[in-house]
Amino acid sequence: MVSSSLDRLLQQLEESRSHFGRGESTRVVELLSTLGKRKFPDTASLIRFHEALLFLRAFPHGPEVVRQSERLLRDFSRRVEQLEKAGADMDDFDPLEVSGIAGTVMQDTLSFDVMRWLVERILDVEIVWDDYAEERAMAAVWPRLMPLLEEDGDIEPNVPWQQWLQTAAGNKNRNLQWLVRQFARLPVSDVEKALLYDSLRLPVRWKLGNERISRTRNWQPMRPIFFHREPMITRGEVSLARELAQAPVLHRLSAKQGKTVVERAREVMLVRYRELYGMTFGDPRSVVRADVGRGVSIYLWNLYPARRLPLRAYVAGFTLKNGVAISYFEATGLFEWMEVGFNAFYTFRGGEVAWIYAQALRCLIALTGAKCISMYPYQLGDGNDEAIESGAFWFYRKLGFRPGRKNLLKLVEREERRIASDPQYRTSPRTLRRLAAGHVFYELPGSEVGAWDNFSTRKIGLKVNRHMARDFGGNSQRMRQASSKWLARALAVKATAQEALGKATFETFAMVLSLAPGLASWSRQEKQALLQVIRAKPAANEMRYLRLTQMHSRLRAAFLKLGS
Repeated sequence: MVSSSLDRLLQQLEESRSHFGRGESTRVVELLSTLGKRKFPDTASLIRFHEALLFLRAFPHGPEVVRQSERLLRDFSRRVEQLEKAGADMDDFDPLEVSGIAGTVMQDTLSFDVMRWLVERILDVEIVWDDYAEERAMAAVWPRLMPLLEEDGDIEPNVPWQQWLQTAAGNKNRNLQWLVRQFARLPVSDVEKALLYDSLRLPVRWKLGNERISRTRNWQPMRPIFFHREPMITRGEVSLARELAQAPVLHRLSAKQGKTVVERAREVMLVRYRELYGMTFGDPRSVVRADVGRGVSIYLWNLYPARRLPLRAYVAGFTLKNGVAISYFEATGLFEWMEVGFNAFYTFRGGEVAWIYAQALRCLIALTGAKCISMYPYQLGDGNDEAIESGAFWFYRKLGFRPGRKNLLKLVEREERRIASDPQYRTSPRTLRRLAAGHVFYELPGSEVGAWDNFSTRKIGLKVNRHMARDFGGNSQRMRQASSKWLARALAVKATAQEALGKATFETFAMVLSLAPGLASWSRQEKQALLQVIRAKPAANEMRYLRLTQMHSRLRAAFLKLGS
């Protein structure tokens, strides 16, 4: 059990995150020095110490706090190993909130692209056979990698899969590395390689050790450091209107610098058991950075052309505070509409989250030109108990967001009247779940309020599939060919020119616009502008595609009608 003196010291260190003023930095340094000499008898107290150290490294009171926290974090894996030798329950390090601590073991089922990236960086990675029984998947896929395996796998019971793998790999300690390497060598596209590997759903385990990839060590030196000597910015002090009126300066990075940033983002997500599409398939050539003050740097990027969404443009990014990753986000957009997901990591949720969220939106708007911001219902609590417990809906509402559904707007206005009349009143979890059932919106000056309230690309996709089922007998290829032929005729585009425009994108727009009557009446300039939009989608800079859609009012009207 943790001693009362150790518990008291940890509590004082945790409370120091919200204490500022003269002498506070010296007090924090003394606490760190004292705690650095203590032994931690249980996982709970050691985890508390770890999270406090990370917070202080990101939000330090002074230079000595930075030095002390870095020193203690560099050596933290030794404390974890001591606990393990003493027989502590290492499963305590598994939850999402605390995963990724140096010296611990992680287990997950990773996609091919992340798995390929991981085995190049960590040698101690293995398949968790005790948690795996997908014999049918192995029988279907492994014969592509191992000669004559069909002789055994297709008809025999109790196939010794591990023996086959070890024999083919020739090195029992590098089985997984060999397997991933063989998938990479298959004579098929990268997308097909990933589909084949992912169908196996292989659970893997790796030890972090004292790796820089761990959450403990994944911070970088930064100069100058911003020191917190005054109270942090609270949500009530943040005005979205004021923040969004100030455009940040975005600096484009070189491809080499961009690769370093995207790989850092993968590291940050991996040790938190998160795999974000934009982190896995981020294009290093597209990375931009904004330094927004208070030690905060924000990085944003787009997807590789081969991995882009059919219609929406995509942006991913993360935030560093004094060189420590504290949050990540993603956004998808069409025309002036942008749907955003934002997540502050557990450790840093007491650190100026509203202000940092506003800075992320500033950067997204500067990059995309968006005028209407929409937040996913999940962010508000739809299927997300943590967001319900934290009252996430009110976080966005107090920043100025409004529900897009009229019934939910009436409900929130009723709740606001109750809160105004009774300061002790708290919205019930049941009501918060109702409020989280729909998107919330924030429109910038000059945008059409309410235009995107009912829009989703899913509605467009379902209409296209309904059309395929009704008019083409469910045959996707027939519909693609017929739609492309129709659009090519309407735009006076020769068949050979479709390849130059991007065949897949041309087919996508053809299938969608075939449901929007009136294309024949578009002016020559509007048709030429549509061709520019189609050509820009698979091109190097996806943001140009997004900006071009914002200039095409006729196309916007067609998409809004189909998706609302």
